Amino acid sequence: MNLRHTSAALAFSLATVLTLAACGSDSGDGDEPAAVVQQDGSDAPDPAAGTVLDTPFDKPAVTLTDTDGETFDLVEDTSGYATLLYFGYTNCPDVCPLTMSNIANAAAELDEEQRERLRVVMITSDPERDTPESLGPWLAAQDPEFIGLTGDFGEIQTAARSLGVLLEEPYEDEDGSVISSHGAQVLAFLPGDDKAHVLYTEGVTTETFERDLPLLIEGETP
Repeated sequence: MNLRHTSAALAFSLATVLTLAACGSDSGDGDEPAAVVQQDGSDAPDPAAGTVLDTPFDKPAVTLTDTDGETFDLVEDTSGYATLLYFGYTNCPDVCPLTMSNIANAAAELDEEQRERLRVVMITSDPERDTPESLGPWLAAQDPEFIGLTGDFGEIQTAARSLGVLLEEPYEDEDGSVISSHGAQVLAFLPGDDKAHVLYTEGVTTETFERDLPLLIEGETP
């Protein structure tokens, strides 16, 4: 495997360095994140693979609103399921739809029993525009089983920060476009302890998720 294990400190450093991407409704992302060096002096982990965390993250204790307008407790309602969590928004021109599409394509390769044991959750980082009515159809076009959550930005920001994902509140640029940020990683929580054991960054492909999802569903790290 080309996964590289990392200490908790390095994992958090990786998360915070690669965590924030801001883009307007009609523009691409900003500068590329700085390279991360392993403690042994080697290059950063392969961006096309996940990073197994020596010290996993706890699942954020946050209650938001799903695309049916119902209350959704992230910890309680995903307990016991392999769960992929991403912070993004529907007006993102490139990274967010690509990330969710890669996961959707991989999930489509699972059998019915495997798919029932997987939860894919996207929490919007732009809740003012991503209402349940707008978030629902956008996610359903990717995969009707995907779960979309929206709510108070402060609560979303706090939940993201607990995972090393630093989100900035959306704002209007001088030209009138809305600038929003999104996470640069997907966190994979295992069903056995509901903790995030694997971090996938922006370069991860459909093939990586196809390989890893069956393992994650069984409670194993790749």
